[in-house]
Amino acid sequence: MSSTILVTGAAGFIGMHASRLLLREGHRVVGVDNLNDYYDPALKRARLAQLDAEPGFAFELADIAESDRIAAIFERHRPQYVVHLAAQAGVRYAIDHPLAYVSSNLQGSTVILEACRHRRIRHLAFASSSSVYGGNRSVPFRETDPVDHPVSFYAATKRANELMAHSYAHLFGLPVTMLRYFTVYGPWGRPDMAMWKFTKGLLAGTPIDVYAGGELSRDFTYVGDAAQATVRLLFLPPERTGEGPGSVADVGADRSWAPFRIYNVGRSDPVTVNHLLALLERETGRRAIRQELPMQPGDVERTFADPSRLRAATGFEPKVGLEDGLREFVDWFRGWIARSAAS
Repeated sequence: MSSTILVTGAAGFIGMHASRLLLREGHRVVGVDNLNDYYDPALKRARLAQLDAEPGFAFELADIAESDRIAAIFERHRPQYVVHLAAQAGVRYAIDHPLAYVSSNLQGSTVILEACRHRRIRHLAFASSSSVYGGNRSVPFRETDPVDHPVSFYAATKRANELMAHSYAHLFGLPVTMLRYFTVYGPWGRPDMAMWKFTKGLLAGTPIDVYAGGELSRDFTYVGDAAQATVRLLFLPPERTGEGPGSVADVGADRSWAPFRIYNVGRSDPVTVNHLLALLERETGRRAIRQELPMQPGDVERTFADPSRLRAATGFEPKVGLEDGLREFVDWFRGWIARSAAS
């Protein structure tokens, strides 16, 4: 059955892919985005053009922190489901621009929670991040691991989002699923991500910043898999399991009495930055000019997802291998650079 789904951050990376998948499954999608200049808005507009080509898409230019504007959009389109992906991203950017994260990730997310509450949304799928695990040394990362020591302000805001969402699930019975995405990459990615920076440097023959000797490791997750996990979970709203605190034994991130769940979205196959760079060198046929730099504030040594909870709930887990995903990204990136140069 077709539904109306509101997607915030629809002109963003995961937002475009999730929206396109929903549209191709026959749903109506209302995309919301403010098209800010954190990176080139031309890329965001090009993503929107991909969505405009699909039947059933409508776009609303709006900042999620504008409560009256968002309330009007909810009233006009009356969505049954919401995928909340809009956020100020970037670990390092937060060091010098924390108020951008307060406005989008905290104030904006509160506006979305309020709109979902008052419109009695059937389910809110809400983007979190693997960064909430901070310096956790127990691997792979599980949803029940302690996440009380963030090492970046971005991570702190995403953990705050999880706690905010839980309070709405408890107080108002709003079903919420938090998605902890692990280093998503692929076609239409963001220019501030390592995959983009490395490929751009390789093709241009310019120096590439490599931190901590390239020994940091990441659980790279292909964007098509991330979108698939998001859509599958969207139509599996969690149910209340008890009446309140103490109504279930061993309450944890996955055992709340409220209609609230957290899922890792990762492939569970981390690789070092050195390995990633070697694969990109092979794919581009170029040799990297490395600029060695120390580990940066806010960075973590590794990310490593345990996707078993996602697999148990949906029968799906990220499966696109890094080599195949990189090939797709590099092919797309070459085309994007060529189109940009011609315009």
